[in-house]
Amino acid sequence: MMIHDITAKAGKYKARKRVGRGEGSGHGKQSGRGNKGQGSRSGYAAKRAHEGGQMPYFRRLPKFGFTNAAFRTQFWIVNLGDIVTHASFAKGGEVSIASLIKAGLVRDDSRDLKILGHVSEDGLKVKLTVNAARVSEKAKKLIEAAGGSVTQTGTRRDRVRGIDRNSEDQSPKNLTKKLKRPTKAGKVTEDAEAPAADAKAAGDAKKKG
Repeated sequence: MMIHDITAKAGKYKARKRVGRGEGSGHGKQSGRGNKGQGSRSGYAAKRAHEGGQMPYFRRLPKFGFTNAAFRTQFWIVNLGDIVTHASFAKGGEVSIASLIKAGLVRDDSRDLKILGHVSEDGLKVKLTVNAARVSEKAKKLIEAAGGSVTQTGTRRDRVRGIDRNSEDQSPKNLTKKLKRPTKAGKVTEDAEAPAADAKAAGDAKKKG
């Protein structure tokens, strides 16, 4: 065959493999199925998780039920000591996710920022204006003692639950459970229950008398 004999249809259709035609067919006496066993019979279908009869891998793994690990909040964590030793913040300034990215202390803004209060023994000597999702209590005390300010924006979880990280009361404000549906007769108060109880007691007394 020459190169000019090859056309667009050359190799387009492949001949079917004809098995079970003996040793002369080129596919062996048993057509590539081996000697006996389940795989040599017609109708054999291997299960996806079948491992020859031993305990399958998915059954060997321990199972502990539901976990919230996949929904955890991931932070970029930066220590105050790393911030103040950097040339960009040696004289103080604004500390935010943008300024830390510019300084090379944080990779990107794909995560929330959290500031921790680990500093050298000298403490914090510069004035910082911190704007982060979370700031530890120790870091907040050190920053405010040095004359700086702290603003916590909170995470998405905080906003959903209605938690204000800048206030003293950090309890969730949004309801996390559905309210119970009122009955058709309406909500029964304690004042309404008292006359009904008295009437029932009087009826029982008449029956006994």
